[in-house]
Amino acid sequence: MAEETGGIEPTHIDPRLLELLVCPLTKCRLEYDAEAQELISRGARLAYPIRDGIPIMLPEEARPLTD
Repeated sequence: MAEETGGIEPTHIDPRLLELLVCPLTKCRLEYDAEAQELISRGARLAYPIRDGIPIMLPEEARPLTD
């Protein structure tokens, strides 16, 4: 799997942490995308990045979802 991600193994997020995290805009639960290293907010249509294992929960740092 390291070859697929450019030599970097994806960080795994503790499921208990995922139960606590919500989108700062919608207050809805987030989906974890391990491959993209993002937390997805379907309601806000944003993907929050995870950098060095730390979720960056700032809307201005999020990527808009296009699908």
